[in-house]
Amino acid sequence: MNLDERLDKAEEKIKSPTFRENKGLGNEVGYYIFDYPAEQELFVRERIEYIKKKNENSDDEYKVVVFDLYDITINILKEKGYLEKCYQFEKTKGFERITKSVGNMLKITSSDGLIINHIREHTPEKAIVFITGIGKSYPILRSHTVLNNLHQVIDNVPVVLFYPGNYDGQELVLFGEIKDDNYYRAFKLVD
Repeated sequence: MNLDERLDKAEEKIKSPTFRENKGLGNEVGYYIFDYPAEQELFVRERIEYIKKKNENSDDEYKVVVFDLYDITINILKEKGYLEKCYQFEKTKGFERITKSVGNMLKITSSDGLIINHIREHTPEKAIVFITGIGKSYPILRSHTVLNNLHQVIDNVPVVLFYPGNYDGQELVLFGEIKDDNYYRAFKLVD
């Protein structure tokens, strides 16, 4: 199947009542990963926006909510007045230090982190959550950290992580090159 066909199949799947109600998963929370070639990022972004807008205009009671992790991070830094300071800090201390500092400020390893709280607070009861921006947020945010922490606070709605890389049902490889040595309890949305 090509990417367009896989996205068609994903869109069809999220319309299913069993998908939306997290049924048929053996009591597992509905966490899914849709992997795709990183070079198709712009195409996938457009398709996600199309799915979101199509859902807004439907009579469906479920709402597709899209959270771009990069945009959330930038907005938090702006709100706290840290964005300009981050630029200066990176110039003087380097990329690794700013990555660690921003991660600490966001409390990314905590289920009470700023990004996780933002997603939790902005997720309606009847929703399908799309998580995007993993590639743009690397290395500040790692997919396993986001999924593990989100899993602790959102367990009533399906969550789909759009992942620019490969997922074989157990491990993620970002951009097809950066291996993440963590096991995931997430289903592959579409093979």
